[in-house]
Amino acid sequence: MTAERRSDRVYRVVVRLVAGLFRLQGYRFDVSGTEHLPADGPAVLAANHQSFLDFTLVGRAVRPRGRLVRFMAKRSLFGRNPLGWAMRRMGHIPVDRASGAVAYRQARRWLAQGDVVGVFPEATISRSWLIKPLRRGAAGLAIEAGAPLVPVVTWGGHRIFTVDGHRSLRRRIPITIRVGEPLHPGADESIEDLTARLQAALTELLDAAIAEYPESPRDEDDRWWLPHDRGGTAPDPETAHALDVAGVARTGDTLE
Repeated sequence: MTAERRSDRVYRVVVRLVAGLFRLQGYRFDVSGTEHLPADGPAVLAANHQSFLDFTLVGRAVRPRGRLVRFMAKRSLFGRNPLGWAMRRMGHIPVDRASGAVAYRQARRWLAQGDVVGVFPEATISRSWLIKPLRRGAAGLAIEAGAPLVPVVTWGGHRIFTVDGHRSLRRRIPITIRVGEPLHPGADESIEDLTARLQAALTELLDAAIAEYPESPRDEDDRWWLPHDRGGTAPDPETAHALDVAGVARTGDTLE
């Protein structure tokens, strides 16, 4: 059995376990646009980043197409623990943010084999809940591999488990997932131009997901999960960036 087939076997077991947990919690999923993901061949998924559940939520979005996503994720998730073991066995790609060349090459190998690679081009969770300025890696991979760049947004997962101690065991939380039309790199398109197109696509998808979301905050204290320009108490993007910088100073991590 090849390494790829072993990773798929473990991956599918984990998918079933996570799906069972979601059913127990009764989360109400509203997923649309899955037809935009190619049924076969390489593709780069570029998703917004709002919660610690985003890997599982984006994976759920592509499940109807029968695809498995090899996510690029920070190396600290691949430690010597059950999570790290699962991440390695599922074929995910550890990223050393100080030197990402090795991860980039591994992602290209998966794409060359016709797989789907998942990227969170904001790099870190957005505390404003809005789309942060994007890194260029997702666009670069799509251009080099000649693969479609598929934008994906999730909304609602941050109400369950995210940064700054926000977590909830509340059942039946709605989760909206939108898959956008693939962006096909132009013949002479630069990484910068494709990244700009991706930024616009993610922003448009997120705006629609927020507008269509079926719940509102229950009271004043519950407004934390809405962006500042939608009546929420989340920090504006400038303040959120300052909080990110302060977090880096405390932990010694990097924003890259």
